[in-house]
Amino acid sequence: MAVTVVRYMKDGATRWGVVRDGKIVEVDTQSRTTGEFVSAWPLATLAQAQGATLRFDEVAILSPVTQNQQFVCLGANYRQHMIESGIDPDVKRFNMMFTKASNCIVPANSDVVRPTEVKFLDYEIELGVVMRSAITARRNVTEADLPDLIAGLTIVNDYSARDIQIPQMQFYKGKSFRTFGPVGPYLVLLAPEDFRQLNALDLTLTVNGTVRQKDNTRNLVFKVPETLTELSGVHDLAPGDLIATGTPAGCALTVPPPAVQRIMGLFPERKKWEFFLKKQASRPQYLKSGDVVEARIVSADGRIDLGCQRNRIVDEAAR
Repeated sequence: MAVTVVRYMKDGATRWGVVRDGKIVEVDTQSRTTGEFVSAWPLATLAQAQGATLRFDEVAILSPVTQNQQFVCLGANYRQHMIESGIDPDVKRFNMMFTKASNCIVPANSDVVRPTEVKFLDYEIELGVVMRSAITARRNVTEADLPDLIAGLTIVNDYSARDIQIPQMQFYKGKSFRTFGPVGPYLVLLAPEDFRQLNALDLTLTVNGTVRQKDNTRNLVFKVPETLTELSGVHDLAPGDLIATGTPAGCALTVPPPAVQRIMGLFPERKKWEFFLKKQASRPQYLKSGDVVEARIVSADGRIDLGCQRNRIVDEAAR
């Protein structure tokens, strides 16, 4: 059975705990990082953990993924998101991979700060997969390998400054501003029998209570085994590293149809980006100061529940 854990701060100390009956049971551990924690604590031991019991309002919940871990991301990995981006999911043969700066990782309920130079701030709910074991060589990963390789799941919101990411062709810069990577609140550690739920999780993101994104992980084009197979041919992964598996359709960003993109390719560079920015400026979906974004991921039967993120958007100058 899955075990839900949190990382939190109390009395100036960072600790780990198991969520049980709506409270936190403290785990007696010296683990400083996510990698150390998932490597040191077997699921069966955590399921039986005994310790001080705390209320959530007694502590400050932190990100369950620590900032020392790699933060690897996938782009355009849900069928409808590919289609709305002008990509044919039936012919795509590789992931779009990029990274976010690990120091943009913040607690799940943090304010998200919109930098002064950013006009088009977008949201992206994503299922986060946290590594249990290292991968240090190319390998063909199968579903049967997942319990040995994957520790658990969490929620990621890949906030993105579209007017930096796209006109400047800077994925890393546009997605790595401080606070642009809320993670958590929970890390749900999976038992072998729980992995069948991996492709049956509902993702829902709302802005000010209105649903903007809603999909299910069954619609991922590249599932976790395929993604790990491809990543293993590129670089090493360590225990505790975070992989954000892509976002569904419904982002604020609008991408011109392929035919329009071909025509735009004939424009001078300045005119092309003037057209793009004018189109984005007509989109009221972009986030503004005061907006509240909530993200939830849960299985249909409720047995896998990654909790809820709640982020308020604030302008950098207003802090």
